[in-house]
Amino acid sequence: MTVSEIDHSYPVSPRNRVKRLHERGRYDHATVHGLLDASMLCHVSYVIDGQPYCTPTFFWREGSKLYWHGSSASRMLENQSNGQKVCLTVAHLDSLVLARCGFNHSADYRAVMAFGTAYLVTDPDEKARALVAMVDRFFPDRTASLRQSTKQEIKASAVIAMEIEQASAKIRTKGVADDDEDYALPVYAERIPVRTVIGAPEPCPRLLDGVKRPQSLRAYSEGRLLDDALRETHRLHYPGG
Repeated sequence: MTVSEIDHSYPVSPRNRVKRLHERGRYDHATVHGLLDASMLCHVSYVIDGQPYCTPTFFWREGSKLYWHGSSASRMLENQSNGQKVCLTVAHLDSLVLARCGFNHSADYRAVMAFGTAYLVTDPDEKARALVAMVDRFFPDRTASLRQSTKQEIKASAVIAMEIEQASAKIRTKGVADDDEDYALPVYAERIPVRTVIGAPEPCPRLLDGVKRPQSLRAYSEGRLLDDALRETHRLHYPGG
């Protein structure tokens, strides 16, 4: 890696180093952040009293910090409030790969593992900003048009943050990759692309007359890849990255 790449990459140690097929590993901020920003669903892994747990939840990135949220009564949030070591993961499935032998069947994918120490956001200003970002990061400028949350709703919502201490991305884009001698076999092989595509909006049937879909939702247009829409809305909410 060049000096510039090292300066813009997460530090590598046995904790986050990609061990199997290490050539697929990436540690630079641009790759890691890009994969995080193309998703809204993550899985957060942690241990409570020796028992492993993994919780799916919505999340978002602000610089090198990750935020996620949930009910104040949830087990995950309660046990991450005092500095819990966690691993947050995101995965994008891009294709199914059918090879000429079972061993070489695979998938093309993009994945991230991010490590850090999670804490409960208790500062009122940080929590207020996070609760706005929880909506506006995905749906630009939407909070300003909504009913204001009540004190009880805010109290019932907890926010967790984690500075990314280390992270790694792992990417496969090879498609079919058989052993050289297997290409001579009369066995069918193919790559099946997989995409998450936005469908046609389905307006609430109880909308008041005259209420139209706002232009701020234009990123979520029918037929567009969800990855692209989420990256665009992240750029709109965080213009500086």
